Amino acid sequence: MQISGYLILAILFLSCSDPGNGKRSARLNELSSGKSANKDNVSKHVNFGQSAIQINTGTTTPQETVAFANSLIGIPYKYGSTNPDEGFDCSGFITYVFNHFKINVPRSSVDFTSVNHPIALNAAKTGDLILFTGTDSTVKVVGHMGILVVQPGQSVSFIHSTSGKAYGVTETPLNAYYMGRYMKTVRVFTQNN
Repeated sequence: MQISGYLILAILFLSCSDPGNGKRSARLNELSSGKSANKDNVSKHVNFGQSAIQINTGTTTPQETVAFANSLIGIPYKYGSTNPDEGFDCSGFITYVFNHFKINVPRSSVDFTSVNHPIALNAAKTGDLILFTGTDSTVKVVGHMGILVVQPGQSVSFIHSTSGKAYGVTETPLNAYYMGRYMKTVRVFTQNN
């Protein structure tokens, strides 16, 4: 039995998992059938065996990035969107924040698997990115992400756009639920080295 390459790519392409989302299922069916007008773009979102994607943050600081991300708290969740007038999914939020500073980043959360270099969570600093599985933690593929906020003497938290209870951009403590979905932490700001 041959599995369509587009189906495999579509499964990996899906980010910011939200169980029972009919739009996501419809999009998966569209991609797997080859009917999508954007099917050629799917492969651009997956990095099979490629070396790390380098993000150049220039002179933008982690603190500037987090301050801007904080200004977006309360914007609702919307799957597939990078538009603050409509809402954001998790990677759409990250894309919008970094693009505000003219910093190019991958569009889907799974593509951040290959970004810059991973660091230990206990070495994380404000502005580092944290990657999680989707809501099904048994599927060990990045499906959610956020920007870390690390303050001395306080618990680690992250800013993200969630399809969960907050249903939008929020700051969440790094709790047991998210630690059960934790995949990796990546450093994008050279100032954090």
